[in-house]
Amino acid sequence: MMTLNFSTLPGDGIGPEVMGTALEILRQVGESHDFVIETSSHDVGGAGIDNHGDALPVSTLEACREADAILFGSVGGPKWENLPPKEQPERAALLPLRKEFSLYANLRPGNLFPELSDLSPLRHETVANGIDVLCVRELTGGVYFGQPKETRDLESGEQEAIDTMIYRSSEIERITDIAITAARLRSGRICSVDKANVLETSVLWRKVVSEKVAREAPELELSHMYVDNAAMQLVRDPCQFDLILTENMFGDILSDELAVICGSLGMLASASLGVRKNGHGHPFGLYEPAGGTAPDIAGKNLANPCAQVLSAALMLRYSFGLEEAAARIENAVERSIRDGLRTIDVAQGAPSVGTREMGQAILERLD
Repeated sequence: MMTLNFSTLPGDGIGPEVMGTALEILRQVGESHDFVIETSSHDVGGAGIDNHGDALPVSTLEACREADAILFGSVGGPKWENLPPKEQPERAALLPLRKEFSLYANLRPGNLFPELSDLSPLRHETVANGIDVLCVRELTGGVYFGQPKETRDLESGEQEAIDTMIYRSSEIERITDIAITAARLRSGRICSVDKANVLETSVLWRKVVSEKVAREAPELELSHMYVDNAAMQLVRDPCQFDLILTENMFGDILSDELAVICGSLGMLASASLGVRKNGHGHPFGLYEPAGGTAPDIAGKNLANPCAQVLSAALMLRYSFGLEEAAARIENAVERSIRDGLRTIDVAQGAPSVGTREMGQAILERLD
């Protein structure tokens, strides 16, 4: 019997509600896939500030260090918006966690079930069969982190701002490794997005990605696309993509575009993988819904638990190597939607169910 040791960080707003649903589903799946979950819940974000005076309490960080993965909820809300920016839950909790565990790879699935295609702002005929695209984004390099980064006064009286974009071949190779692993679990197609007609970093990016895939995964189909064209093509025909591999800033933009195209943040999960290997030989990762805390509906049994549940499935896949169990959860969510179950955020005026009812529907369809 395999033991899955991970830290549970429910956070604020709807976080505790949807986390409870995800944990219940993990426990049931474990019964038929020969694993048990070993987890403890810890304060983070606004809850950390209220109970410990810190968005990322020392006790929470220590628990995460001892775990093989982190299942994260959501943090923040109006209650803490007046704090200095560096002390606000989102910045004071998530960024230190990414730094502590060197979470360099962000995986953001863009999934739109055919039954929810009307939620997309794209034409119905474009997304009638749904969308299934995975964006693999490098998370710790590029222009967001390059030095020097400053604003300075010039002798002319003007101000000049500088951001430095740096990528090393080792950074590109390790994110390509993640893309190769993910592509092998999907259709085997990678589209690497860059700006190699303008940027030296993109020239290196394209070279390293091409050489690594040719050397280590020649069975995969690799293509390249400039980022401006990729942004256009995502709107024109998102289904032409299967896996998008790209650097930090481009991935930040494209993954948000993909989220809008898919219609509802309540259905979208994400994974951030780190350098460190866990006790099972897989990447340590942080798994979280793409949406926010929705404090206006917290505690009202209205929240959509699907993104949190799908984040738990990603945890099984990438940090524990349990592909069949992950797919089983994803299929149960899809079957629930196909059978007409809708929380209020995706109901579009049709009858809706609550958080608990949606969770129960997924549980019933696991078999």
